[in-house]
Order: sequence, then C-alpha cells, then structure tokens
Amino acid sequence: MPSDADTRLADLVREVRSSPKYAQLSMQLVQNIAAKELQKFGSSAKALKATRARLHQLTGAYLTPKLNYAQWLDNFKALPPGDSAALKATASAMMRLHNSTAERLPTLDTFYATCLKSLGAINSVLDLACGLNPLAIPWMPLTENFTYQAVDVVEPMMAFIAAYFELFGIQGNATVQDLSSWVPTESVQLVLMLKLVPLLDQMDKAIAPRLLEVLNTEHILLSYPLRSLGGHAKGMRQTYTQQFEKLMAGLSYTIQTFEYSNEIAFLLSK
Repeated sequence: MPSDADTRLADLVREVRSSPKYAQLSMQLVQNIAAKELQKFGSSAKALKATRARLHQLTGAYLTPKLNYAQWLDNFKALPPGDSAALKATASAMMRLHNSTAERLPTLDTFYATCLKSLGAINSVLDLACGLNPLAIPWMPLTENFTYQAVDVVEPMMAFIAAYFELFGIQGNATVQDLSSWVPTESVQLVLMLKLVPLLDQMDKAIAPRLLEVLNTEHILLSYPLRSLGGHAKGMRQTYTQQFEKLMAGLSYTIQTFEYSNEIAFLLSK
C-alpha cells in the first residue's frame, strides 16, 4: 500500500503534468524535481509552484507547447528527394520554433563547420538535451554512414526526431532521458552539450562534472549562451567563462574556443 508521502508525490506529479506544457516532459524528470520540492517545502501548494518554476527554467522557456509535430513530419515527407536546399530551408523553419536552435540560426552556416573543422568527418554523435538540434545534421561535417544518438526530456519531440531519423534513413535513435538520474555509456566520437551546463547546474551542480568524467568519447562540443532569451548580455560571457574554467579544473582536455554573438563554444579533446 502506498505511503502518505508516495501519495502526495503522485498527486503533485499529476497536478504538474495536467498542464499541456509539462505533460510533454519525462515523467522521471518531473518526479525527481517534485520530490525535492515537496521535501523542501512540505506544503503541496508551495511545492507545486516551485516545481513548475523549476521546470520552466529548465525546459519550459524553450518549448512551443502547441508545436504540430505531425504537420512538420508531413512537411519533410513532401520534400523533393535529394533537394538539400529545400531540406535546409524546412529544417531552419522548424528550428526557429525552439528558442535554443532559433538563436543559432544566424551562425548555423559556419558554427559546426568552424567548431568541428579540426576533427574531419565525424562518424558518431551523442546529442544531450538536443531539442531540435538533430535537424541541423545537414550542416554538420559527418561521414556518409554516421550514427546519431539524440537525448532529451521532451517526449513528443523525441518521438518526432525518431520519425525524422527513420524518414531520412539516419542510423541512430532518439530517447527520453533525465540526465540527473541517467549516465550515457555508449562510445561515440563526439558529444554535443550545447547550452546544457547552465541547465544541469540548476538541478545539481555535480551533474556536469560527473558527465565530463564518464562520457565515453574523444571530443565534446560544449557551449554557453551569451544572451538571455530577451536578448540581453547581462555579463553572461564573463560569468560563463569563469564557470567553464571552474568546470575544467582537474580535467585533462585540449580546449579550442569559438565565440559568436549569442554563444561561446568550447571543443574539448582528449
């Protein structure tokens, strides 16, 4: 028989996920955050407010609640076979609907080509908290038979990415995982952690260092935003550069730095 604490947590999770926005999110993520807030506040009302606030900071600000994934998949299906320009145009239009990838669109033509130039053609990618970033595959320097593992906490988005992979014959998968309770173990040539560390730090500052220690990869492309969603810099370059230097303390990576108007990226190589 469930304990009173279990019942209160289940009720809290159900209330949080009654919102269409948060119903999209991994059950594990919602449970993890709700449990912490319930333990902190005791009051279910305060825990509900705090859980929603945390989820908004982590994911809500980047979501388009009514994104029509089925329509967008149909848009991709309707593209002329082999028309790379049409594919890029459609991918760009969809990436504009997710704040994180939308911010990168002005530099997309050079971002991956520049940041990953020293690696040559890449045969395997693990994209953590990917959002719609897998749609940027046409801009990435990948081998012909590359594999791509996409991970995020947004369930319908990962279902869409899985269908997108199948449509275009991309080897890989799209899975729903909460990085606060899951550690990837697969061996890949490149891991993408784009604008991820600040979000992980909001959950637990120990998560990002743990990932950097255990990721089974030769290279990591890690980045930080340089502007808020409202377009303000707010000293973010200095703040995140200092945070990155602290994160790297004690780790033996060769580091290359690439700075853009909205984003600073670091290529870490073993």
